[in-house]
Parts: sequence; C-alpha cells; structure tokens
Amino acid sequence: MHNTFTFPPLKGLVLLAVAGLCSFATRADSFETRTPVATETAVANISGKVLDETGAPLPGATVVVKGTNNGTVTNSDGAFTLEADMGSVLVVSFVGYASQEITINSATLEVKMLADASTLEELVIVGYGDQKKSDVTGSVAQLTSENFRQGINTSADNLIQGKIAGVRVVNSSGEPGAGMDVVIRGVGSIRSGSTPLFVVDGVPLSNDNASPTGDNIGFGASAAKNPLNFLNTTDIESINVLKDASAAAIYGARGANGVVIITTKKGSKGKGTLTADSYVGFSTVSKKLDLLSADEYRGVIKDPNFDHGGNTDWQDVIMRKAASNNQSLSFAKQTNSGNYYVSLGRMEQQGIVGNSNFSRLSARINASESFLDDERLKIAVHLTASQTRDRAIPTSDDGGSNGQIITQMLMANPTYPVYASDGTYTNFKANAYYNPSYLLSLYDDVTKTTRVLGNIETSFRIVKGLEYKLNVGIDRSLGERNATLYPNIIDINPTGRYSQSNTESTNTLLEHYLTYNTSLGKHKFDVLGGFSYQKFDRSGGTWGLAGIAAQGQGVPPEYNPGYKGTPLPPTGYSQENELQSYFGRVNYSFDDKYLFTASMRADGSTRFGTNNKYGYFPSFAAGWNFTHENFMSNVTWLSTGKLRASWGQTGNQDVQNKITQASYSLSGADGYYLNSDLALVNGLSITRTPNPNLKWEVSTQTDFGLDFGFLDNRLYGTIDYFNKTTTDAILYIPSPVLSPTPNVWVNIDGKIVNTGVEMMLGYRILNTNKITWSVDVNGATLHNEIKDLPVSQIYSGIVSGTGLTDVWANIYKSGYAAGSFYLLEHDGFDENGKDKFKDKDGDGVITNNDRSIFHGALPTFSYGLNSQLKYLNFDLSLSFIGQSGGSLINNTAVGAINVNNLNSDRNTSRDYAHSGANITNPPRLSTLYMESSNFFRLNSARLGYTFRTAKLNWLDNATLYVTGQNIFTITNYTGFDPLINSPKALSGNQSLGIDYPRYPTARTFTVGLSIKI
Repeated sequence: MHNTFTFPPLKGLVLLAVAGLCSFATRADSFETRTPVATETAVANISGKVLDETGAPLPGATVVVKGTNNGTVTNSDGAFTLEADMGSVLVVSFVGYASQEITINSATLEVKMLADASTLEELVIVGYGDQKKSDVTGSVAQLTSENFRQGINTSADNLIQGKIAGVRVVNSSGEPGAGMDVVIRGVGSIRSGSTPLFVVDGVPLSNDNASPTGDNIGFGASAAKNPLNFLNTTDIESINVLKDASAAAIYGARGANGVVIITTKKGSKGKGTLTADSYVGFSTVSKKLDLLSADEYRGVIKDPNFDHGGNTDWQDVIMRKAASNNQSLSFAKQTNSGNYYVSLGRMEQQGIVGNSNFSRLSARINASESFLDDERLKIAVHLTASQTRDRAIPTSDDGGSNGQIITQMLMANPTYPVYASDGTYTNFKANAYYNPSYLLSLYDDVTKTTRVLGNIETSFRIVKGLEYKLNVGIDRSLGERNATLYPNIIDINPTGRYSQSNTESTNTLLEHYLTYNTSLGKHKFDVLGGFSYQKFDRSGGTWGLAGIAAQGQGVPPEYNPGYKGTPLPPTGYSQENELQSYFGRVNYSFDDKYLFTASMRADGSTRFGTNNKYGYFPSFAAGWNFTHENFMSNVTWLSTGKLRASWGQTGNQDVQNKITQASYSLSGADGYYLNSDLALVNGLSITRTPNPNLKWEVSTQTDFGLDFGFLDNRLYGTIDYFNKTTTDAILYIPSPVLSPTPNVWVNIDGKIVNTGVEMMLGYRILNTNKITWSVDVNGATLHNEIKDLPVSQIYSGIVSGTGLTDVWANIYKSGYAAGSFYLLEHDGFDENGKDKFKDKDGDGVITNNDRSIFHGALPTFSYGLNSQLKYLNFDLSLSFIGQSGGSLINNTAVGAINVNNLNSDRNTSRDYAHSGANITNPPRLSTLYMESSNFFRLNSARLGYTFRTAKLNWLDNATLYVTGQNIFTITNYTGFDPLINSPKALSGNQSLGIDYPRYPTARTFTVGLSIKI
C-alpha cells in the first residue's frame, strides 16, 4: 500500500507557492542525488529516502510532484513512496532546510537536504523573542549547552561560572544545593541583593526562597537552599544574559541587576532520539586548613591540662569522601509541524560533611504543535515538576561561636579522642566548646520542596507579519523543613527541641502581546507591544516543641507524629503582591547596516505607595554593521564589524511588602497579651511609619560596544564599556524628629556607580576533519563607587565569634566602593607579642575611632579561559577562572582559630601559633584578618571518548567521559575558598566579602556514559 495522499486544492497551491519561492533561492548544487541516468517516461512507483546534512533519516519531509497536488511525507525512517511519471520533478521540503527540485530518472532516489542559508545565522534570545546576532544592538551574551561548566551542577547558575564577561558567580556555601550569588556588572544596591531576574521558558521567576529557612533550635537560623536547584540542568539548551539596560529594559522593574534567560531543550531535526546519561561522582574537600597536629599542639601549649592524650585530625573525622550519582533519560523529536521533548532525571549528591546530602527527582515535558493552513496557529507547552530533599548540618550565618559545626571542627583540641574509653562520645567542657562529632549525631534537619513550573504559549498570525501571542504561566512550590536537636548532655537545649517550618508560594503570569514584522525594500521593522500581569502569593509559618521526649531520639518527627514536648509559640505570615506592566519595543534596520532599538516599560507594583505606584523605564540603542558598507567590500581580513551604543533605565522593586503602610501592634503591660483568652489588652503601638512617597530604585546604564571577527570569523570577540548608576536607593534609616518609630523606609539621594570594560576574545585555532580546537578568554574590570550619600556612613557585615559581639566589617560611605572594610590597622606585635594597632586619632588609646577604610571585597578584575579540543573520537575541554584586586575578611580565622585558642584548650593554625603573637591576645577585628582574595583556578575539565557506532543500526552515539571540578586553585588566601561570600547583613544592608566558617568547597570527579539511540 502506497503512503500517498492528495492535497486539497488550496493547500496544494500554498505548498507549490512556498516550494517555488524556496527553489528560486536554492542553488543548483544545494542537494545531492544518487541516480543512474534513465529515459523512461512511463508512470512508475517511486521510492526514496530523504536524509539531513549528516546522512540521518529526515522523517516528516514533504515530497510533492511539481505542478500537481500529488504528494506524500516521509516516514520515521525518512522513506517515501508515490506514483509519478518518469522525467517529472519532485519538490522536497522540510522546515529549516532549502527545498530541493529533483528530476525523476530512476525508481529509487536518495535526497540529501542542506540547511537553509537564511536559517544558518545564530539567533540570540532576547526578551519576548529572538534576534539575529547581527541585528542585536544591546549587550547580550549567549551560552549553549556544549559550552556549559562541566561536572556536577545542581542549579542553572552553576553552568555559567567563568563563562561570560562581567558575570560573577560566587558560592555562598559549599553545601550541596546551596545558594549562589550571581552579580552582573557590579553591586548596584545597599539594601537589597544583586541577584538578576531569571526567566525560564518565558516565565519570570520570583527571587524568593522556594524552601523555608530553618528555625533556630540552638545553632542559628539555617539558610534556605538555592531556589534554582529545582531545574534539571541537563534539560537546559541555552542561557542568555542581558547585561545592559537596552537589553534588560523590556523587563523594566525587575531588570536592574540584569536578566538571565534560561531556555530548555526541544526536539531536534531528523528522527526521534532517545538519550540516556548516567554518571557517578566522588568528592573530597578541596582544601584542609593548616591546623596544628596533636604533637605540634603539645609543643606550644603552656597548660599541661590541655593535653588529653589523643591524636585526632578533626577535619578528617567530620569531613568524608562523598559519592554522587545522576541518571537522566530524555526523548526528543521534531516533526514537520511541531517538536517534543520529554525527560526524567534523578540526582543524589552526598555532602563532604557527614550527614549532609541533596537529592532531586525531576520530570519535564516540552511540546509544540502548529495548526491550520501554513502553520497559522502555534501552541507550545512547557511543564516541569521536581521534588528536592536536603539534609543539612548544624551550620548557619548567625550561629555565633557555638552554632557552627565547622567552627567546632576547626577549634577542637587535636589531643581529644573522638570516643571515651567506654565507647561514648568524649564530652568536651561546655560553654560553646563541644565534640563536633557528637554535635552531628544530635542534629537532624531535612527539607522537602516540591515545585511545579509550567506555561502555555499561543501564537496566532492575524495577517502576514502580525501575530498575537498569549503566555499563561504558573510557578508553585511547597516546602517543609523538619529540624530536631535530640536530648543531650551539653548546654544547648539539653532536653531537646523540634521545629517545623513551612513555605508555600504561587507565582501566576498572564501576558498578551502583539508582534509585527515587515520589510519595505531595505527597511525592516519589528514592533512589539503588550501587557503583563503577575501575582505573587506567599505564606508560611513555624511551630515547634521544647523538651521533646527522650524515647523519640533517633526518629525524625516527620516519621514520629507522637513526639512529646512543650509547644513553642507558633509564628506565621501570609503575603501577596502584584505587578502590572505595559511594554513596547521597536527594532528598525536599514540595509542590514544601520540598526535602531527603542523600548518602554511601565510597571505598577502593590509594594509601593499610592503616590509612586508606577515606574517608567525607557531605553534606546543603535548599531552600525560597518563591514556591510561598500567601502569595506575589498577588506577581506575583517569578516564582521559592528559598533553598538545604548542607554536605558531599569528598576528594582525588591523591597518588603507593605513597607509604605503603617503597622500596629496590640500589647499588654509586659508587651504581650496577658492571658490565653487574649481578653486584656493594654495599648496600641505603631511599629512602622508609613511612607506613601516611596518609589522605585532606578538603574541607569550607558554602554558602548564593538563586535568583530577576523579571518572568516575564526578570530572573533566583543569589547564593551559600561556605566551603571543606581539612584533613589531604598534604605531603612533613622526617621525625622517626632516620628512614631525610630526608623523609616525612604529613597535616598545618593548614587552607586559601577563602571568597567568587558572583553571576550575567541579563536578557532584548528578546524579539520581530524582535529578541531577553539579557545576563548573573557575578562572584566570593575570600579565601584558610592557618591553623594546623604548620611555619613552605613554599616553592615556582622563578624561572629567569641568576644566579637556587635562587631561589623563593611562600611558604605561616599567616595568608597560598596562594602569597603572599616577596620583597625594591625601594626605587628610588640616585644611581648601583644597586638599593636595604628593610633589614628593619636589619643594613645585604641578605640573604634582608630579604624580606617580599606578596599573591600569587589575584585577589580575577573576573568575566564576556556579551551575545547576534539581529536578523532576524543574530546577535551578545560575551563579556568580567576580574579584580582579584591579582599576577604577571614572570619574563620578571627572567630574560630585565633591564637587566643591556645589559652583556652582549643586549636589554632600553624601560622598563628608561630607568628610571635601572645596567646592572651583577645580576638579583635583588624587588618590582620583581611586577606587578598586573588586566585587562579582550573574550575572544570572533561575528557571524553565517542565510540564508533556505524555498524550498530540501533545506536547513534555512545560517549564515555570523566570530569573534574575545582581541580586546583593557586591563591595566598588561608581560608577554605577565596571565591566565597557569606550573607552577614546588618539591618537589611547587604554584606560583602566576609568568609564565615561555612560549609567547605569540594573537589569532585565523575565518570559517566551518555548513549543516544
């Protein structure tokens, strides 16, 4: 039976018109046929196969006898059959390929299609669409999956580390699934963070945590995990970073810190592919701190009572060799009218600190289909669901001297054994000094987070060039955290404590917009206009028990509903806010030489008062493709040249809900309700001063760029200069006299200015049949300065540790970089080993007035170097990263391993023990603990081998590979990792450059196998 059909007359005319136009643009040599010469003219059964440019079958291709409505489509093997006259012409077409016209001179044909030249130019994803790279006027960087950071990546932000100029990705902790700080072109805010807006398949995400923080049950309040770790990174096709305001302004109020657009995979051309990927990984701590061994400790202590007879390396006891594994399975297929991608993924990652791990189960469906004649209606669906499970250790940002398992590990006396002679844990003395191994056994902290993200995009072509688009999305997450401190023999809640924290959030999106594309001779227009509405609902709470029953020990409360104890006062919250926006953009080009872009977005947010609810964010950009000019026609060595210039404004609405409104509380005589019936109320107090004039923070950015390519674009690159200035910063500062509260939220008149130069240079060194080798390097300079601050200074950066209460390290002050350090200047030791500090005011007494301002955490230069080499069946990729010009406050040193430990039965580092310092010196924050954060690191590497599978019809590809992460680091920094930023905010003002002794960074190696069928 022949696989043929008859086209309806109208559809046949449309197909013939399209085929005719395509064939007019197709060169005669754009196809290959393998047909012997024949002269038959009789009707015959014609069979054939259609292949793509690689020789793979191309299912869904259309085959039509020219001038008739007689046609068919190829099957899953790319094969077709039909009846046709010898000597007639077949027209073969497929989306994305140049149409072929083939004269029938044999009953058997083979057609190899070639990609349409008009589709070969790289497309760059921008807000609400894409553009040809040559037409882009803003500063946009695109990274595709083959260039992602290799190895274990629990979240999408890991993938771009060191890959894009001006984008700095910094660890907040080495814990599996922990948060990352992504900073684009410097820090632009004092109060709020610098996290960019993340957009996944057209849905802008909230930067709120998807999992709950951990209530303080004795070790501080543990941080929530990375809100991006719900995405299976193997599903991601590309990541585009919109860096300047022209590119980001289409997102208006949420683009002040840049925009990161994440696009997931779709079906690919050719037959359907089934891909399985699996790896196992092994991790160890990348660097142990250089502490005194037991014998060295005995040699420096003055008190023999500090020798407990043991020989223990506590870093080896608490940290371990950790195993990880990952399995993913995906199916992808593209038809002539749509494409499909389905995946399942499972990941388990042990942490290098005992009892910690991260796991994720995820599923994704991406599907699109076209309807009506000539694909007039298109519908696309993206849906992902995941559940993550985190098991944490007792560590936090605000744990002080005793709330840190890492602190206890570092300062534990190496002469203490882990276990006593009776097999129980050795009991260190109390008062913030405990057996770290015992602490791990007492603590259980498990968080489960379920998240679903999905959207439906509909596109309907009203007339030629004019399309209406609808995007409806939802992002919903549920998180539950159960933390238990079991009854114990130490002084931290000795009768035990249990806490459950819950978070529920829903982000809904509705967008309507129109796009219009037209060409009038050499003039091309692309117009966009639309409306967006987004609503964010968030609620949660905490409840707990004190004095939990001893019989529950060892059984987490999530499995033991019969837990007993004294109920603790519950807490709860429920918030919602809305964002309503109108946006428009015009792209114009003349003769592909002169480019112009203008956009405007108006955003209204319920977070602001009635007087300034809306913010307006314009942008303008121009580009000149000067290599298209006639006077460049004889310049053969320059392949591409484009100048860009842009100006624009974006906004920041990352403030707490309701801060523009007054807040009240009812209280009794002692500040609380007087009885359980809430019957007696003593008064009304105002807890927040209203400010209906509060308005958006605004970031104004100017950018000048040059894109270039030499030697047929084998050597290529970009250079950008930027100036990003933040104004109307929102801060919580002392209120005017007679205000009902001591502080109020206001916009200040100061500025934060970031300027710098970004550079990317790539070179395709070799490109032959046997070997290809490409190298690229990126770098960015940064100068950050605060100007015209209306207050004398603002402090942040809490430093924790024994004797360090109410100590902070960061200062924001006009004329200095954001987050500069404000410290005593250490001037060595006197003849008795006592600390000496510079007496700045000359009064003979060292006080806080003697502090000076020093350059802070922000590096003045950061860079990345990437190399990709393929030789025959082998591939090797290397990625290096580094930075210079920045500093860190080593809170690990001042708070956990200072020399004073030798005077109190605790350990210290070799450097401090032999520095000549007197062991009675109290810990005091100074430049002694300010260190350079300069480093150079082999960040990731991969070596792979692809097996020859030509003789296996069922197997397309099989690749065996090994990867490594954080392989080596060259640095003088004495802490665990120079690429770290612990969140130690004060009064909501962000901290920068403080290395609190958090979870160490791991070095990881994996072995994996990828199979494609």
